[in-house]
Amino acid sequence: MENFQNILAQIGLDHYNSELIDAIEKTTPADVEKALADKTGYNLHKLAALLSPAADKYLEQMAQKAQRITRQRFGNTIQLYAPLYVSNFCVNSCPYCAFNIKGKFTPSRLTIEQACKGADILAEMGFRHILLVSGEDKKFVTTDYLTALAAKLRKKFSSISIEIYPADQADYEKLFAAGIDGIALYQETYDRDDYKKIHTAGPKADYEYRLETLQRAGNAGFRSLGIGFLIGLSDWRMQTLAMAAHADFLMKHYWQSKVSFSFPRMRPAENVNRNMFRYMITDRQLVQMMTALRLCFSDAEIVLSTRENAQFRDNVSKICITRISAGSKTNPGGYTDDSAVEQFEVADARSPAEVSQMLKQAGLEPVWKDWDSAFAG
Repeated sequence: MENFQNILAQIGLDHYNSELIDAIEKTTPADVEKALADKTGYNLHKLAALLSPAADKYLEQMAQKAQRITRQRFGNTIQLYAPLYVSNFCVNSCPYCAFNIKGKFTPSRLTIEQACKGADILAEMGFRHILLVSGEDKKFVTTDYLTALAAKLRKKFSSISIEIYPADQADYEKLFAAGIDGIALYQETYDRDDYKKIHTAGPKADYEYRLETLQRAGNAGFRSLGIGFLIGLSDWRMQTLAMAAHADFLMKHYWQSKVSFSFPRMRPAENVNRNMFRYMITDRQLVQMMTALRLCFSDAEIVLSTRENAQFRDNVSKICITRISAGSKTNPGGYTDDSAVEQFEVADARSPAEVSQMLKQAGLEPVWKDWDSAFAG
C-alpha cells in the first residue's frame, strides 16, 4: 500500500510551502468561480482556490452551495455525541494542552466503575454515541481497560469511539472486536518543522507513527476515521490542504469507513500560554475552511465541538455540520465531579436538551442514534 507520509512530502504539504502560499495569494476571482463551478469533487487546486483570500468575497455563495450539498447527502439530520474523559494523565509535553506532563496539577484517572457512572449520566441525557478520551496514559488506559469498559458500555451505547494515544494495529484489532468502531486522532500539525518544535518529549514526538495511525485503525476495520489539526499551531490554509490530502488517501484505501473532519481551535486552558499560537483564525476563516471542504468532500462528516461558542455553532450548524457535541465536560469525572483539571475551557456550556431544541428550531433533526453495532454482525 502507498505510504501517506511519502505522498504528503511529494506534494509539498509536510512543511511550510512558500511557493504554494504565493500561488494561493495570487488566486483571482475567476479562479474561485471556476472552483465553484467544478462538480468533480476534490483536487488540490480547487481546494486551494476556495481557501484563498480571493474566495472571501464568495463566502455566502460557498455557504449556500455547501448547505445544499449537506442537505442532499445527509438530509436535515445532525448526530449528537458526547465525550467521556477517562484520564488526564499524560507523558507528553505538548505546550498547548492542559494535560502537559509539566503542568502543575494532580492527574485524575477513572476506574471502569467511575467511567460507567459518567456514561450512565450521558445515557440518561439521551446520548447513544460516546467518545472515550484520554491523555497518553498507556499504563492505566490499556487495551484491556478499554475492552473491559466497552463491554459494559455496549449495553447502553450504539456506537463507541476513542480519542486516545496512537496504538499498534494489533491493539486496534482487539478494540474493534470489543465493539469500539470509531477513532478520532488529530495530527495537531502536518508541518514537520512546527511539529518538531512543539513536541519535544514523549512518544508524541514521533511524527511518522502518529501520521500513520489511522491507516492502522483502518486496517483493523474501524468504520469511522476522524482527522483534524489544532487550529493555531501552523498556517491554516496549508494545514487544510494537508488534511484534505489525508482524507483523500483514507477514502481511497478505506472506502468502507467514514471519514470525518474536526476543527479543534485553540481554547484557554490551565498552564497554557495562548500567546505562543501565531496562527489563530477568525470565525469567517473557519467557515471558509468548513465550506471549502464540504464543496470538495460531499460525503465527509463535518464535526463541531463545544470549543466554539453558542452563536457560532447555531449559525454554522445550518450550513454543513453533520455531527455536534453537547453538554461536554473535558475533565475525568466531569459529569459527576468538576474538581479535575479540564483539557480546555468549553465555550458552549448549554445542556444537550438546549442544543437539541436549537437544532429543532432551525428546522434540523437531532439524531441521538444512527448506528447499531448489530449492523456489523
